[in-house]
Amino acid sequence: MSKPDLGRIIAQTMAKPAENRTIEAITGEILDAKRAGGEAILTIGRCLIEAKDMLPHGEWLPWLNERVEFSERTARNFMRLAREWTNRQTLADLGASKALTLLALPAEEREQFMEDHDVIDMSARQLEKAIRERDEARKAAEEAKAEANTAEQARAKMAEDMTLLNARLAGAQEDRERALHDTAKLEEELAELKNRPVEVAVETVADPEALEKARAEAVAEMQAKLDRAKERQKKAEAQAKEAQVALERTQAQLQDSERARKTAVLASDEDMATFQVLFQQAQDQANKMRGILLKLRGRPDSTAAQGVEKALRALAEVIGRCAE
Repeated sequence: MSKPDLGRIIAQTMAKPAENRTIEAITGEILDAKRAGGEAILTIGRCLIEAKDMLPHGEWLPWLNERVEFSERTARNFMRLAREWTNRQTLADLGASKALTLLALPAEEREQFMEDHDVIDMSARQLEKAIRERDEARKAAEEAKAEANTAEQARAKMAEDMTLLNARLAGAQEDRERALHDTAKLEEELAELKNRPVEVAVETVADPEALEKARAEAVAEMQAKLDRAKERQKKAEAQAKEAQVALERTQAQLQDSERARKTAVLASDEDMATFQVLFQQAQDQANKMRGILLKLRGRPDSTAAQGVEKALRALAEVIGRCAE
């Protein structure tokens, strides 16, 4: 087709369809556009939309198959391109296949994606792979962001627990010190009581047995007080130890949570997530290439193995320069 004919098709695409256009005219224009190639994609789509609105119910599919030789799926794709693409030159450069692939991206993100990737020079398969990697990285980043939020909430909760545990530990330590003081005081009083003669507030000679009984009762009462004090001391020490263990455990959990939060925050960076996806893929590919090299080294002729070794060293140098 000559350039003037192509210009006519483009002009017709930009113009509003005439009300008196016939289905024959539309059919002919689609056939002309099919022959025109990439720049006519929008023309085909627009005409298909126009024809579908015009044809009576039940005639759409027969017309597609018999007159313009399109499957319903192909027609649907052209119509979608016409609805969602506005830049004719970009669409012509991409071609229908890659343009359809790019429709998987939100409309507001396509231009940026094309700026970040050499889409024109990509194959359709490479483009699909790039979009898939982008989606995987974005999903990983979103998951990591959710993990970071969860980790932050857990960290805040544990920080509150730490405050309560510190107060609990302080109280337990005070109880323990008080119990130790009470126990020491009662032990001193008991020792003094045992060594002190029984005081008699009367001048007459008291019954020695009564005096001894009184001493024994006083000692028993003091011993009972001491035993209760020791029990309180033992309980206070156990509570203090339990509070200390709980505090140390929470401190360790808080440190783990903080490390998890930092890791999740780092992974929630979409660029980092993309890098991690690519890095994992590169590792997998490297392992596969290593496996092939080991097989080649098992051959009697070492030529292939030496060639692969040289290629891998060159690849390692290229990757090394990426970090410069």
